[in-house]
Amino acid sequence: MSKGEETRQHIIEKAAALFNQRGFEGTALSDLMAATKLRKGGIYRHFESKEELAAEAFDHAWRVARRARHQGLEEIPNTVDRLKGFVRNFVEVRPGIPGGCPLLNTAVESDDGNALLRARAREALRSWREFIETTVKKGVERGEIRREADGETAATLIIGGLEGALMMSRLAHNDQPLHAMRAHLEDYLESALRKN
Repeated sequence: MSKGEETRQHIIEKAAALFNQRGFEGTALSDLMAATKLRKGGIYRHFESKEELAAEAFDHAWRVARRARHQGLEEIPNTVDRLKGFVRNFVEVRPGIPGGCPLLNTAVESDDGNALLRARAREALRSWREFIETTVKKGVERGEIRREADGETAATLIIGGLEGALMMSRLAHNDQPLHAMRAHLEDYLESALRKN
């Protein structure tokens, strides 16, 4: 990696934490300069705009979150247990980017304004849904998940439940909603999806 590529990556990593905690509108150029220890020209040498930097920072934050949530899943052979492992990781493993889930934060903030960030959040959501839907489909094919199980419904319930519980937990400064949702989703996966 060249010095320029290292600097660009450093900027993205520092910006990811700021944008995820303060949002696009709440992060000033002076905040980015302080975090990166670079001047305005040092930042804009690598990015054409704050919006471009925010999009790259979101992509980085989402990769970090995904990696944490998928940790160890390939080692779980049964698809229902793999989905339960994903739920467990969401609740127990902190992704390493301060501020909570980058998808939730970015989706809420960009909904009314920033088209580039909204597109990035939509793509992240699409990939998350696809992971769950594909896992359910493979489970049906392998005879581990009931044939009538619907991957789209599973994705909606898992994503909506986890993100809603995360929002409640962050507002209350209490992990109880996350743990309650984990228990509920594990019951759902066992009763509605697992083939007996």
